[in-house]
Amino acid sequence: MSAELAMIGLIALPLAAGIVAFVARRVAVVLTIGVAVLQILLASHVARSVFYQGSLRYEVGGWGAPLGIDLYVDGLSGLMLLMTAIVGLGVVVYASSYFAHTRSGDSVVYFWPLCLFLFASLNALSQAGDLFNLYVTLELLTLTAVALIGLAGTVDALAAALRYLIVAVTASLFFLLGVALLYSSYGTVDLHLLATKFQFDLPSRCSIVLIAVALILKTALFPLHYWLPPAHAAAPAPASALLSGLVLKSSFYVLLRLWFDVFPYADLRSAGHLLGVLGAIAILWGSIQAIRQTHLKLLVAYSTVAQIGYLFLVFSLTSETTVAWNAWSGAVYFAMSHSLAKAAAFLASGSLKHAHDSDRIDELAGAAQRQPVTIFAFAIAGVSLMGLPPSGVFLSKWLLLNSAVTSGRWSYALVMLVGGILAAVYVFRVVAKSLENIDPIASDPTATRPISPWMQWTPLALAIAALALGVMAYQPLGLLEIGAPFSPASGGGTP
Repeated sequence: MSAELAMIGLIALPLAAGIVAFVARRVAVVLTIGVAVLQILLASHVARSVFYQGSLRYEVGGWGAPLGIDLYVDGLSGLMLLMTAIVGLGVVVYASSYFAHTRSGDSVVYFWPLCLFLFASLNALSQAGDLFNLYVTLELLTLTAVALIGLAGTVDALAAALRYLIVAVTASLFFLLGVALLYSSYGTVDLHLLATKFQFDLPSRCSIVLIAVALILKTALFPLHYWLPPAHAAAPAPASALLSGLVLKSSFYVLLRLWFDVFPYADLRSAGHLLGVLGAIAILWGSIQAIRQTHLKLLVAYSTVAQIGYLFLVFSLTSETTVAWNAWSGAVYFAMSHSLAKAAAFLASGSLKHAHDSDRIDELAGAAQRQPVTIFAFAIAGVSLMGLPPSGVFLSKWLLLNSAVTSGRWSYALVMLVGGILAAVYVFRVVAKSLENIDPIASDPTATRPISPWMQWTPLALAIAALALGVMAYQPLGLLEIGAPFSPASGGGTP
């Protein structure tokens, strides 16, 4: 199979399967898992092709830019495709058991087509070569995410979905206005053509502000994160894992792509420092809020607010060219590692909530005795969230920390160290509670609901994958160099 066919397949296959799953609901589960497996194979094939052949560009229908639709995959896109495929497979396997064993409403039948539409949107966004298709795929992603948040059908879920919808629509309006300004100035929305024509004039500056605000809203960077904790807490566990693991990373990916591939980032140092400061505040504020939570899903949700902050340090740290590659690759690797670890944490918390019929942390006493695999999975995911070796997050934090120290940004280095300590506090709080001695009656395994094997082992597999990224970093980082800004392979210059 050619790499171009695999690129098309990553979009067309889940999209077509989603339509089928919507109509033929009896085969929806099997169909979704089958597509998730094929997605792994296709994404691996595309990433391997990029690794050995370099960046790929495919003109859909034979019409290239500026009129046609171009698909473009470099190392960054390839890793995004792999991340979507791996997390997606883990979530759908878990969800097949989760929805079969938990008390879910009738609306959960729509999870499967929504999940497939989400995969199609993410794969299309990762390969989009122009601003208009980035906008379209972001919109499809938003609508799918809104439906997933409200899937439970409860008042809290519908309120959280409505709040997210209002935020996302507002952000989309900003993004579209920014795209319109750029198109009116340059007559094209192709990313590579824009990069060659971009000037730092007033309309372009306005478009940068509009697009950046839109993507910050969608990524939930402090202080625009207010919609995220209730949305993640109200959604079913598999939906929360998709939202935190994949949807948030997609808008960050778009901002990263535009900032360093299209916008004149050398002229955006002040804005980059502002984003870095907001990221540092997010690390501290989100971690403190996570420590204060009494419910496990809210703890994990506020942890996401904190971890998002690490990603935005890249916009400040790359202002020093000598450390730019370490900062950029560290941020991208952090996004990948966090995606796996956070999906594992949300799935484990969903299993614990199912077993205890509550996600109150105080009621987890003895959980390590009753649900050892699930607690072990949460603890392993916690090792990644804390940034301990040998996890992928440790490697990415090391790259970011090295960049901060080398460039004299000691405040960022201090924030990262404190953030790791605060993460240890909220992770150990959960693990310690689960290890507490309890009376023999309460420790009776029949006092809680049993957790199916898939709901136990799938979070553990994702958590171990997050760890493995720390010891198998050679090929992912090698892939990331292809087509990347600051890449040593390109002499450290712009792409």
